[in-house]
This record gives sequence, structure tokens and C-alpha cells, in this order.
Amino acid sequence: MKLSVIVPVYNMAAEDKLTWCLDSLVNQTISDYEIIAVDDCSTDNSLEILRDYERRYPDKFHVTASPENRRQGGAKNLGLEKAKGDWIGFIDSDDWITPDFYEKLLTRAEKTGADMVGCDYHLTHEHSMKIGQVVHNNKPSQTGILTKEKYKSLILDSGSLVVKIYRRHIILDFPNRFPEHIFYEDNAIGNSWMLRAKHFEYLEEPLYYYYQHDTSTVHTITKERCEDRMEAARVMVREAETFGYLEEYRDEIESSFTTLFYVNTLFSYMAGVKKKEYGFVKDMGQEMRETFPGFMENPYYQERVHAEERKLIRMHMKSTLYFMAYYKLLWTYRNLRKKFRKNASE
Repeated sequence: MKLSVIVPVYNMAAEDKLTWCLDSLVNQTISDYEIIAVDDCSTDNSLEILRDYERRYPDKFHVTASPENRRQGGAKNLGLEKAKGDWIGFIDSDDWITPDFYEKLLTRAEKTGADMVGCDYHLTHEHSMKIGQVVHNNKPSQTGILTKEKYKSLILDSGSLVVKIYRRHIILDFPNRFPEHIFYEDNAIGNSWMLRAKHFEYLEEPLYYYYQHDTSTVHTITKERCEDRMEAARVMVREAETFGYLEEYRDEIESSFTTLFYVNTLFSYMAGVKKKEYGFVKDMGQEMRETFPGFMENPYYQERVHAEERKLIRMHMKSTLYFMAYYKLLWTYRNLRKKFRKNASE
């Protein structure tokens, strides 16, 4: 078997989201592949849709029904247990791909000897094959035989896991799997996979359709989602410790942790969660200091975190109470200014 594609599914039946994904998968231009769809205890008719595809495409479509909701990480782990392919790929069940997506990635791998191959994707708000907003998922400078500098670059700018395929041994020859029962599971283990690769290739072509809708993970901000992001960052550091690359890539891991655990989470929480808890914000800052005490001196922090955010973070490090009060005033001022400008233009 050349390729196994794993599809975690949870409540994607509405608005034909799931069928768009599955139709794009069963109509790939390659023939030697399997689709492993894992239903994560959906409460809609997603499982019925999956069973229908299994009946229609028995040679390549296989359904596994999880007995409990384990989130995407758990569903992917169930899929990995079943995977027979020399290559492993993943796709989110509300996204879709071009008919030649996997053919192009596999062809590049065969021509170059790469053990990890990726491409670009584009953002779309409609179910169509039109090209939306193109996102360059990686950089040409990261490709080829992987060196320490390229590994550093991949840790800092890894790109999305779903637009890549991986040689089987990179994933399945090691004991670590996706963390379960949380979101952001890809962030937790992606570095370990990349550092096992020896040769990375990248197609500067958008072959993956990343569907934007209100219920997607990136558009839903809750305290629970923030906690999940923080846990994913903790797992990322534990992975680096377990597999022995934390010290070698300390600056890069520290920067990634700071962004995932702290910077993105702090400002997402402050902007998106209505009832803000002082204790949660304080504990976040305290754990950041304890995990990486010198994070503000990290060269990537100075380079990649906006000056205004760095100012607010310095404030938070000194006083959570002052930070939250200041942030509330700043947010109120900006909303009033936006409202004033809107009224003035009408």
C-alpha cells in the first residue's frame, strides 16, 4: 500500500462539509491508497455518511467508529493503528483537496528521495474549487537535505501538518502519538516528526482547500480552547525532552512555546473570552516564567513578537491586575474609536 490518509470526523454532516472532503479523497488520481475515516462519536449523521462511502468504495474506504469522543488527536491515533501505507497523510474533515494532491506530493518524493513532502494551501469561505487566499505553508530555503539550520527554521515555521505526507517510519517507528482529548494536537508532536525527517520537499502550489467557517477550531475562542493550546505547548516541550533535542534547539523550542502557550493564548483569551478570570491570567504568566525564565531575551521573541505586545507582556509580568485593567481600558478606547469612525463615515 502506497499511502494511508487518515480523516478524523466529528459532526461534519451539515452543509455538505463532510461530503466535499470525502468526494475529493475518493477521486484522487492515484490508485494505490486507502482512506481511514474515524468517527469520533458524532451526534449527527456523519457516521451514516461514512458508512455509505465505505459501501460504495469498499476497496479503499475504511471506517472506524470510536467508542468515546477522544477529539482529533484520539481519532488520528485510532487511524494510525489501522494504517498500512508506506506514506501517511491527514486531512481535516471540513477541508478538501485537488484531485492530484497526493499524486503530486508522492511524485515529488519519488523524484527526490524525500521522506516528508508538503505544499501550500488556500483559505476559502465557499464550497468550490476556486482559488482563495493563498497561504505559503513553508519556504524554499527549508527544503532539500535537512541541516541544523533548516531544522531550526522548520521548528519556527513548521507549516500545517495536513498539507504534508510523511514516510511511515517517521511516525510509526516511535512510541509517541497525538495527545488526546485536546485541540491543537498537531502543535504538540510536529517537531518530533520533522526532526526525524532527513529530506524535505515543498511544492509552491496551493493544492489544499482550508475551509473557513464559524465552528472551526481557529475561530472558536473559549477558556477551554486556551487551556488546550497551553497543554499542547507543554507536550511539545516534553517531546523535546523525551527525544533529546531540547538543548540543541532550545531557542527555537522556547520561541515556539512562548508563542503557543503564552503570546497567542493570552491575547486570544483577553480579546475573545467575555468573562475573564484573574487567576487564569496570573497562572499563565507564572507558568511561562517558570518554564522559560529568560523568554523575553530570546532573539526570536524580539524579532517575532510585535512591540506593542511586548509592552503589554512586560506589564503582565510585573502585575496581572494592572495588565488586565490597562487592557480593558485599551480595548474600550479602541472600540469607541472604531465606532466613532464608523458613525463619521455614514
